[in-house]
Amino acid sequence: MSDFLDQMASASRQRARAAQHLPRAEVPVRPLCLDGFDLIAEIKLSAPSSGVLASPSDPLVATVTQALAYESGGAAAVSVLTEPSRFGGSLEHLRAVAEAVQLPVMRKDFLVDPVQVDEARAAGASGVLLILGILDDPTLEACLQAASGHGMFVLLEAFDGAEIERAVSFLGPNVLLGINCRDLRTLAVVPDRLRTLVSKCPAGVIRVAESGVMGPADAARLASLGFQLALVGTALMRSTDPEDAVMQMVSAGRQGGEACASA
Repeated sequence: MSDFLDQMASASRQRARAAQHLPRAEVPVRPLCLDGFDLIAEIKLSAPSSGVLASPSDPLVATVTQALAYESGGAAAVSVLTEPSRFGGSLEHLRAVAEAVQLPVMRKDFLVDPVQVDEARAAGASGVLLILGILDDPTLEACLQAASGHGMFVLLEAFDGAEIERAVSFLGPNVLLGINCRDLRTLAVVPDRLRTLVSKCPAGVIRVAESGVMGPADAARLASLGFQLALVGTALMRSTDPEDAVMQMVSAGRQGGEACASA
């Protein structure tokens, strides 16, 4: 485990120990509906690799406004960072977004305990990110069971070939396999990792490209490699027109996927 992941996991364990039963949001679990190539559009106010991405006077209003733009642009889902210390997130942001949009909303965080999956559902999430690199097999299985019990989808995140091999035994209905091309030792993006690792993914699994997607050309390239989804955050948070940015990436990805299919 990298120093960064170790720090994030340690902080997450402290939050898990302090977790409280939250009032359940009146938001149903929404299915993830895909159409060729799609985007999970992410909301994050800051990131260790990028610094402050947004500093709104009212974060709740700003996150809802951003999510509505993503929805109008044609995103398949919205990812909301809830990690507070390095990403400026909170469960309140997640709840506000889940109540505002009709899309499935995913909690993105460094989850280390199934109680945090329960927290996500209580706040209105329809999915969660689980990172292979910080979860042992029993904890991962418990988190997957918690998500399945709620009817939620899971984005299972791998960083290398060994983690993809480990992920195979945990794949199943409503489990997507994400490949993160960010080097968590240096936080640098290594785009070629997506090309080299996508071929290691088992047939039939929904493949999600994570990190380094900055525009339509990247979306088209990823679709041509065989990815069905991309998780995009920084580029959309920096965009002056996130609705159009989503629209352009989705369109380019679908054209790239069609070109690959006809080749």
